[in-house]
Amino acid sequence: MLTLDLFFFCVAGPAVLFAGISKAGFGSGAAFAAATILALVVEPGLALGVMLPLLMLIDASSLRPYWRKWSAPDVRLLVIGGVPGVVLGAALYRVASPDVLRLLIGGVSVGFVLWQLSLASGLVKLARTRLPDWAGLVAGVAVGFTTFISHAGGPPAAVFLLSRGLGKTQYQATTVLLFWILNIVKFVPYAALGMFTAQTFLANVALAPFALLGTWLGVKAHHLVPERAFFALTYVLLMVTGSKLIWDGLT
Repeated sequence: MLTLDLFFFCVAGPAVLFAGISKAGFGSGAAFAAATILALVVEPGLALGVMLPLLMLIDASSLRPYWRKWSAPDVRLLVIGGVPGVVLGAALYRVASPDVLRLLIGGVSVGFVLWQLSLASGLVKLARTRLPDWAGLVAGVAVGFTTFISHAGGPPAAVFLLSRGLGKTQYQATTVLLFWILNIVKFVPYAALGMFTAQTFLANVALAPFALLGTWLGVKAHHLVPERAFFALTYVLLMVTGSKLIWDGLT
């Protein structure tokens, strides 16, 4: 049950604003924090259902500033792999309980933070060589699956794209186009699985201004704000909320 009260909007408003800034300015890597935060206060399936139309609005609003600045071959590889990944995610959702979804969303969130800390500390080093095209297809499956179950396709996409030698803006534009396409693909199975309701629609209408403001701020921040400061806050949010979801799922 989704209760559209003051508490919900106090949590959801900043979360959606944060998602807009992340998707429009920082490669989508942290946008899924919004769904993670919402899953603390509503059933995970409803949290995903609330966020998808808002993410699609952010995608559409971000296309123009980055139009044709993307790497079309890399988008093509990730989309081809991403569609079967979405199908796998939909199949899991059909049989998963809310607690399993909490564990998955929380696990992806905490795993993302640990992965980033491992990279920063040097415990894990990505190959500096350009990953081959087949790796893009494999990464695409991971992108499609994780974006379906938690809107968290950014990390596996980053692993592949960062090896392809893209510039900062080309990388950002590539993620904008990629998730614009995959979020459209996700919309049909989300609807079929009952993840959209009259209440999620009302929430979308009320939260749309936060999504648009976040998009505008994200495009501006892409050129102005140090990524280190933005993602430091992201990692704290994801670790805290992800850990809470794991605890809730287990208990």
